[in-house]
Amino acid sequence: MAALAVKVGDLPFRNPLLLASGIWGESGDSLLGAYTAGAGGVVTKSIGSAPRAGYPNPTVEELGRCGFLNAMGLPNPGIDAYPVEIAHARAHGVPVVGSLFGHDAAEFARLAGRMEATGVVALELNLSCPHAEGLGAEVGQDPDRVREITRAVRAAVRCPVWVKITPNAAAPEELARAAEEGGADAITAINTVRGMAIDPTLRRPVLAHGLGGLSGPAIKPIGLACVWKIWEAVRIPVVGVGGIGSASDVVEYLLAGAAAVQIGTAVAFEGIGLFGRIAGELPALLDSLGFDGPAAAVGAAHAGRQPH
Repeated sequence: MAALAVKVGDLPFRNPLLLASGIWGESGDSLLGAYTAGAGGVVTKSIGSAPRAGYPNPTVEELGRCGFLNAMGLPNPGIDAYPVEIAHARAHGVPVVGSLFGHDAAEFARLAGRMEATGVVALELNLSCPHAEGLGAEVGQDPDRVREITRAVRAAVRCPVWVKITPNAAAPEELARAAEEGGADAITAINTVRGMAIDPTLRRPVLAHGLGGLSGPAIKPIGLACVWKIWEAVRIPVVGVGGIGSASDVVEYLLAGAAAVQIGTAVAFEGIGLFGRIAGELPALLDSLGFDGPAAAVGAAHAGRQPH
């Protein structure tokens, strides 16, 4: 039976299934719960310099089998308050990746130093939230700014740095290449896809903010395409995100080039038990396809390219 242990660069995880940022990561107990349920590691909600309330309700619209449309506005308790939650999860041996957002390179670098001190195994730079003014994708759609921010964080910390790329750009692979040039250790792809819903009766957007981000099964083809292009554009690992809810989905991302995956929206539908379910189904599926583990499948759908 195929073993599930993987590495993202030199960073080991017991399996390739990570809890995505923004889902279930509000507290140390929730991070621990996802790991206990079977996740290989967890990513925190995105944390900023100060507490942030986020946008007013309604912030989420369920779209049936398609997934969710959300505009949360990056609510978080701030870097002064959140480390106690990370400490709780780390005390139980959970590999925690700390997600950060900021306005510019200097703010990202300051936050990175604070987050690294909590004992996280890696940092994930949120350069991809599609609906927060002056943050996320608004600073992450410019390759020069991606390179600058990544370089500043890389100079400020010693732990691995992952850069989360937006799909809401003409060429996400160019953003990934800029992050690699800035010293990133891995690329996370993707965040939500910009979208909206309108209430015809009220004649106004359903979400209070108007624009939001689409997540869930509907964006899986977009996530796969971005991972595919990014894997061919860079020489650092890619962590795939978007619409994953089954062992078959995981294998598709591995074949496209993902060294590991993150699962978010499916947790809202099924609960954290899905990590154990997928981890239980994945070895037999890999065996049936002739792979002795996840690493053997990474990038295997690319003709004429060696794994990296």
